[in-house]
Amino acid sequence: MAVETSLPPASPSVDPRSGFCHETKTFHSLRPAAPLPDENLPLSAVAYTLSFLPSPLPSNSALIDAGTGAAISYPEFVSRVRTLAASLRSRAGLSKGDVAFVLSPTRLDVPLLYFALLSLGVVVSPANPLSTAAEISHQIRLSKPSVAFATAATADKLPSDLPIILLDSPRFRSFLSTAALAAAPPPAEVSQSDTAVILYSSGTTGRVKGVVLTHRNFVALIAGFHAAREAAEAPTEGPSVALFTIPLFHVFGFFMALRTVALGETTVMMERFEFGAMLRAVERHRVTYIPVSPPLVVAMAKSDEVDRYDLSSLRLVACGGAPLGREVAERFTARFPNIEVVQGYGLTESTGGASATMGSEESQKYGSAGRLSACLEAKIVDPTTGEALPPGRRGELWLRGPIIMKGYIGDAEATASTLDSEGWLKTGDLCYFDQDGFIFVVDRLKELIKYKAYQVPPAELEHLLQSHPEIADAAVIPLPDEEAGQIPMAFIVRQPGSSLTEEQVMNFVAKQVLCVGCSTLTIDLFPELKFLHATAPPFGSLKNNVAPYKKVRRVAFVSSIPKSAAGKILRRELINHASTIPASKL
Repeated sequence: MAVETSLPPASPSVDPRSGFCHETKTFHSLRPAAPLPDENLPLSAVAYTLSFLPSPLPSNSALIDAGTGAAISYPEFVSRVRTLAASLRSRAGLSKGDVAFVLSPTRLDVPLLYFALLSLGVVVSPANPLSTAAEISHQIRLSKPSVAFATAATADKLPSDLPIILLDSPRFRSFLSTAALAAAPPPAEVSQSDTAVILYSSGTTGRVKGVVLTHRNFVALIAGFHAAREAAEAPTEGPSVALFTIPLFHVFGFFMALRTVALGETTVMMERFEFGAMLRAVERHRVTYIPVSPPLVVAMAKSDEVDRYDLSSLRLVACGGAPLGREVAERFTARFPNIEVVQGYGLTESTGGASATMGSEESQKYGSAGRLSACLEAKIVDPTTGEALPPGRRGELWLRGPIIMKGYIGDAEATASTLDSEGWLKTGDLCYFDQDGFIFVVDRLKELIKYKAYQVPPAELEHLLQSHPEIADAAVIPLPDEEAGQIPMAFIVRQPGSSLTEEQVMNFVAKQVLCVGCSTLTIDLFPELKFLHATAPPFGSLKNNVAPYKKVRRVAFVSSIPKSAAGKILRRELINHASTIPASKL
C-alpha cells in the first residue's frame, strides 16, 4: 500500500520547540508523522480500521454491555459486521450514497450498524435520541435520509413517510443471519473522498448544521492514533478496556468507536449514564481508561461515592468536549495520583481531533489541550486585523489538514464563512500556543463577555468557581447592563448541605484570580504578562488590587447546569432563564 506523510516536511525556519514557522506564521505539529495511504486508493474508513487488527483476531471482547454483561468477541464482531452489511444490501436495498439516519441510545448493535453502513459507502447520520421531533425534522431536512434506524422508544419522533428499521425488532435480528451473505450483491467501491458521516453541530454561528466528514477524514484520524500508540512511552500490559460514558451520536463517541477497534481494545458500553453505575462498571470489568467530559472529572474529584469502589485498574481518563480547568485537574490528580488525565481538543468540523497531551509528563501541563495532532497545521489569527500571531499571543485558532470537514451540507454560506479558500478551518475558539507548542483554549470568541472595554472569558471564571469545595458545578454568562454593556453572572450548583451565599461566591472570585500581576490562572491565559508576575507581591498579599472587570457581579443558585451531550454548557438556556428572573432576586 502506497503511503504518504500527513503533512509536508517542515521548513528549516520551524522552531523545533514550539513548531512555529516565522516565515509562514504557521504552527506545525511536533508529533511523529503519521503515514497515510494514497488518497486515490479506494478505501473505506472501516476497511482501514479493520486492517490494523492482527491475525488471528484478538481474543479479548470487542464490546461489552455494562448493564447485562453481554459480550461480543472480535471474531463475532467482524463476522456480524459482514453479515449485517450483506443484509442491508440484499434485504434493505441500501447502497453507496444512501443516507441512513440513526436515532438510538447506546446499544451493542449501534457500532455494528455504523461499521456495516460505512463499509457499504452508506452515509451514517446519527442524532441525539433526546432531541425533539422539531429538531429531528430539521436534521432530516438537512441530510435527506432514505432510511432510519431507531428503537421502539424513539421511532415516534421520526416522520411517518420515512422507512424505519427498529434495532430492537425481530427483523433487525434476522439481518444478522449468515444466509444473507450468499444472497448479497457485491458492494460498490468506496473512495476515501466519499462522504462517510453527517454529524450535527452548532458550529461557529450558533445554528444547527450538518457536518460532512469523509472516509479520508477518519482514515487520517485513525492513522494518527495508531502512530501515537507506536510512539508511546511504554506498551501497556494486556488489552486496554475503555468505558464509554460518551454518546455514540457525538463525534467524540463516533471516532472512539472506530479507534478502539483499530487498536484491538475492549469497549464497555453504558446505555444510560449514571455515576454509581459507571463506578460499578469500572470495578466489574477492570476498566483501564474512560473518555469523559469535564463535568465527570469534576464529579470524580469531589464525590464521596468513589471511595466505595475498587478503581485500581483505572490508569487514564481522556477528557474532551470542553476545556478542563487547572484547579479541577489538580484536585483530581491529588485524589487519584495513579490516574493520568489526558486532555484533548477538537471539533465536529475537525473529526473530533486537533490536539492532545501524550504521556505522564505532558499530562502535568495543566490547563493545556496538548500539542497539535500529527496531521494538522495551525494559525493563531487576530480576530480584528487578520494578522497571524506567534507563540504567547491570543487569537482565533485556524486549523488545516486531512481531518478537516468537507463542509456543511446544504449550507454553502456557512461553509464559506468557516472554511477559507486555502482549506483553513476557522474554529471560533480564542486560543494561544505557548513556547513549547502546547495549545491553551481560552474560550469561544462569541461567548466572551464584553464588560465596558474589556473581554472576560467565561471559562476562566467557571474553572475557578468549580475549584470551590462547596460548589458542585458552575456556569458564567453575560448579563446585559446599562452602564457596562455586559457583566459576568454566575449560575451555581451548591454541594449537598451547603448554604453558600451570593456574597461568598463573589468574594471568593474577587480574592482568588483577579490580580493581573500575580494570578497563576491569569498568567496561563495571558502569558505575555509573565514579566509582571516576577515583580509582583506574593499571591494573596494584595488587598482589593484586582481587575474589577472580571468580578462576578450577579449570582443565581440552580439545581443543575444545562449541558449538551458532550458536556458543553448551554449558555443560551441560562441567558434566557436570567431574563425571567427579577433583578431583586439576582
